Amino acid sequence: MSDPREEKTLAEQAPASYECRVCGYVYEPAKGDNKSNIPPGTPFTDLPKEWRCPVCGARTTQFVNIGAKGVPSGFAENLNYGLGVNNLTPGQKNILIFGALALAFLFFMSLYALN
Repeated sequence: MSDPREEKTLAEQAPASYECRVCGYVYEPAKGDNKSNIPPGTPFTDLPKEWRCPVCGARTTQFVNIGAKGVPSGFAENLNYGLGVNNLTPGQKNILIFGALALAFLFFMSLYALN
């Protein structure tokens, strides 16, 4: 059995995305870079030294780690709990939460139409 302090979440296990501080371009390892013939699945740390930002031409030193994108934020063993909500990415959870709040607000406002 592994030490619980060594366990990592799915977001920590997934390859990190890096954002260019100059122009805001985000290098996602799952997509790669078609302009420079970098195949999908190539981690940022494995990019060639001569690789540049495809938008502004900045060097890799101008990129900052922004973490994994589109990955559930929990542990793999917990994904089947919580009525399937644990499988959602943080962006999908935001849509679910704020969409429910907007719907509740609309229902509340519709009570004024009962008169």
